[in-house]
Amino acid sequence: MAAVALSAAGELSASSDPDGVANAADPKKSAVTANPLKPPREGSISVAFLISDGAVIIDFCGPWEVFRDVNIPGRQDSPFRLYTVAETTARIRAGGGMKIVPDYTLANAPAPKVIVIPAQSEPSPAVLEWIRKSTKNTDVTMSVCTGAFVLAKTGLLSGKSATTFHAAFNSFAMQFPDVHLKRGARFVEDSNLASAGGLSSGIDLALRVVERYFGREIAQKTAYNMEYQGQGWMNPDSNQIYASAPVSTAEHPLCPVCGMDVDPPTAPKSVFKGKTYYFCSGDDKKTFDAAPDKFVNADKKL
Repeated sequence: MAAVALSAAGELSASSDPDGVANAADPKKSAVTANPLKPPREGSISVAFLISDGAVIIDFCGPWEVFRDVNIPGRQDSPFRLYTVAETTARIRAGGGMKIVPDYTLANAPAPKVIVIPAQSEPSPAVLEWIRKSTKNTDVTMSVCTGAFVLAKTGLLSGKSATTFHAAFNSFAMQFPDVHLKRGARFVEDSNLASAGGLSSGIDLALRVVERYFGREIAQKTAYNMEYQGQGWMNPDSNQIYASAPVSTAEHPLCPVCGMDVDPPTAPKSVFKGKTYYFCSGDDKKTFDAAPDKFVNADKKL
């Protein structure tokens, strides 16, 4: 059965794609480098999912499912040990209201070899210090979506490359000018740090981590068994649709802070230099009002 699945996975990766994404499935054409990781001779690879209130479900559950579904022929146990970590083991409320009781606290969590940081609430100094300390010994510390803001706040990304959710490009670039923001990247790897774009991009980065540990065939088999047909994990530059920011017009206004669509009749608004700007939320309006010039001139400067 495994051989059949692997064969089918190989056929899937070689299928044609009118948009050219299938080129990512060809190792000779893929932009990604091998950059292998060495799995332990014995035992499982510890993967810590750092969560807090507001954690975006797909950002951590997507990668969780990827690591959970990895199967190594001839091996009885799971190659990855998965657990959640938070400041306390008090129940948190993730995105959409899901309630989660974390497995460990920052103080008693097992030392991770992989850390997954989803989009979530503002990190405390203790959380940032735990990331810094733990990353000294990780193979990969990866952010997903605006989890990149959490990782950047540790200072670990200073002077390195990263990406984030496309609607957060401007905010990220302004907040972390010492980080080289890669727009249009599905994921970015720099030393033992990695960052994925928004939401589903985390699935691709997790598959990429699987590939680095166990090879492309195992990653392909994992994707096949998940019925996941995305191939962005084989090409880090496959998010080019988000490389250029959409243009706000009077007929189709966009929030100047996040770049998302707004509904003028109901959206919060501000007037700056005679022009009206609409926002996705009151928080975005406050951010804009604090430094409007930064956002009005963002496309010219970034």
